[in-house]
Amino acid sequence: MTTLINYGWNNFQQEYFSKHEKGDLSIGRVVSIKGFKYYLITERGEIETELSGKLLFGTAPEDLPKVGDWVFFMDYDTLGYIISLFPRMNELSRKTPGTKTQKQVLAANVDCAFIVQGLDRDFNIMRLERYMVQITACCIKPIVVLNKADLINNTDVYRDDVAKLQRDCAVYFCSTYTGLGIDELMNQSMEKCKTYIMVGSSGVGKSSLLNSFMNISLQKIARTSDSTHKGKHTTTTRDLFQLPNGSLIIDTPGMREFGLTFEEGQPSDGLFPVIKEIGAGCRFADCKHVNETGCAVLNAVDSGDLEVEIYESYLKLMKEQRRFEIKIEDKKRLGKQFGKMTKEAKNYRKKYKY
Repeated sequence: MTTLINYGWNNFQQEYFSKHEKGDLSIGRVVSIKGFKYYLITERGEIETELSGKLLFGTAPEDLPKVGDWVFFMDYDTLGYIISLFPRMNELSRKTPGTKTQKQVLAANVDCAFIVQGLDRDFNIMRLERYMVQITACCIKPIVVLNKADLINNTDVYRDDVAKLQRDCAVYFCSTYTGLGIDELMNQSMEKCKTYIMVGSSGVGKSSLLNSFMNISLQKIARTSDSTHKGKHTTTTRDLFQLPNGSLIIDTPGMREFGLTFEEGQPSDGLFPVIKEIGAGCRFADCKHVNETGCAVLNAVDSGDLEVEIYESYLKLMKEQRRFEIKIEDKKRLGKQFGKMTKEAKNYRKKYKY
C-alpha cells in the first residue's frame, strides 16, 4: 500500500478498512472531480471512475465523494465505479453561497488549511477571523499565509493586526514574485503524507503559490488586472496534488462567501479564545456577552482591553451561525412532518383499499 500511504493513508483509514474489508472492491482516494467523473489515486496509479447508481440517486450532496475522500470502488480495468465512502476524519465545509441554508463540503480528510490573503488590497482582518472560526470548527488547523509581501514595506503592521485576534496561529509572509517565505512555509509547516488545503478569495495568488511549491508552472496563472491591480480568478476546480517534498495540497477556486456551519450543539467558546478567556470572569456561567449584568466581556470592551471590532465580529458570527441552526432545525422539523403525513397516507390506503 505504498502509493496509498504516500497519499495520506493513515491509522484512521486502516482501522475502518480492517473491519470492513471487501475482497471484491479496491480502495482509492479522490484527487479530482470533473463533472460526473471522479479521478482516484490507487495502488496502480490514477484511474477514472463514476458513481454507482445507489450513490448517485440515493445520497445527499454533502455525502457524495469530495476531493480528499477515501472510497471503495469496483475496478473495471480502465474505468471504475465508486460503491461507498470511508468515514471522514474531518471535512472542510461552508454554508452554500446565496440564500439557501445548506452545507457545502469543500474537501475531506484535511490536516491543515492555509488561509491565503493578498497584501494588494485583499487583506481583511475580520474576513480572516471568519475563515479561522469555520476552519477550527471543522477540526482543521489554520495557518495564515499573507501573499504578495513584495508589495509592502512593513510586515509588522499586518502581523500586529493578526495578533489582535489572539489566536494560536502561525503567520507567514510570502511572495511568489521574489520567492520570499516560500521555502520557510514549506520547511516549517508541510509534512510528508499530510494533506493541506488553500482557501481564500479570487486573485490572492493560490495558484501562484501552488506553482512555487511544485517548482513548475502546474496551474494556469492570470495576469494582474490593469484596472484594479488585483489578481484574476484562474482555478475552477478542486484538485489534490503531491508536492516534491511528499506533502499533499488541495487547491480551491476563489470564494466570495464563507458562511459558518458549526455542528449542532458544538460549543462555540473554543472558537473564540479571547472571548472565552475574558468570559471566564463573567458573573453567570451561561453569559451570552450581550447585555447581561456582570459580563466581563462587556466590561473589557468598555475599558478598551478588548477591541470593539473583535467583539462585534464575535456577535456577527454567532448571530449568523444561529440563523443557520434555526433554518436547519426548521428543515428537519418539516421533514419529520412530511414523513409522518406520508406514513399516515400509506396506512389509510392499506386500511380502505378494496
